[in-house]
Amino acid sequence: MREERPVVIIGKKEPKRYVLACLTFFHNGAKEVEVRARGRAISKAVDVVLIVKNVFMHDVVIKDIIIGSEYLATKNGLRAISNIKIILSRGGVS
Repeated sequence: MREERPVVIIGKKEPKRYVLACLTFFHNGAKEVEVRARGRAISKAVDVVLIVKNVFMHDVVIKDIIIGSEYLATKNGLRAISNIKIILSRGGVS
């Protein structure tokens, strides 16, 4: 059975909270961590990933980046919301 990777969903909190969540997952033995964001939080997700990678854990690499759109129904019709998934891997690409 495939092991699920932990997911950090970026929201309205300050980036250091999400950085701490990623670091906690890695220090608890996770090989990969997935960072997800939608809409305006995408830039914060990129900031979080770069802080984890460049400041705290130099052995973490960006394994994959997946971008897409979700369509939400509003009273004015459909609205596209961009999303991103960034998969971090510890110790190289696995």
